[in-house]
Amino acid sequence: MTQCVLLNADYSFLNLVNWKRAVCLMTKGKVEVVKDSPRTIRSCSGVELKVPAVMRLIKLIRTIYRNRVTFTKRNVLIRDRFKCAYCGARREKLSIDHIIPKSRGGKMTFENCVAACKPCNLKKGGRTPNEAKMYLNARPYQPTISEFLRLKFENLGIHEVLQELTLF
Repeated sequence: MTQCVLLNADYSFLNLVNWKRAVCLMTKGKVEVVKDSPRTIRSCSGVELKVPAVMRLIKLIRTIYRNRVTFTKRNVLIRDRFKCAYCGARREKLSIDHIIPKSRGGKMTFENCVAACKPCNLKKGGRTPNEAKMYLNARPYQPTISEFLRLKFENLGIHEVLQELTLF
């Protein structure tokens, strides 16, 4: 686990940070470790340090409330759990497929885009799924912020740690 969860002082989710950044924040005294991960690092002088899994800032940072998840390719892949929406295969290289093609007025939104493997995307081409006789395994949707964070944490493998702390 190379990512650490950074919580605000009121235990609300702020961000995921790299373990190196987490160690820097710990040494500067800006965070309090809530839960350690099983991973340890050792310096050249022989000092061992546990890498944190969940940290909480000591000072509260005011954040701007976001009411929706921004549309990016990465966020579509996270929402679809890195699976092709047509065949369900987990491939390394997935692309974004427009259900209603852009050439026919399809928009770049969560409701019109799904993750697709290259063979399925090429088979569908510039047609709708019904015209190509291909069917979606799941209906695309706009995820909420909390639902998206849960999917992201499951993908990183830290959802169980946060459930133990009753944060998610």
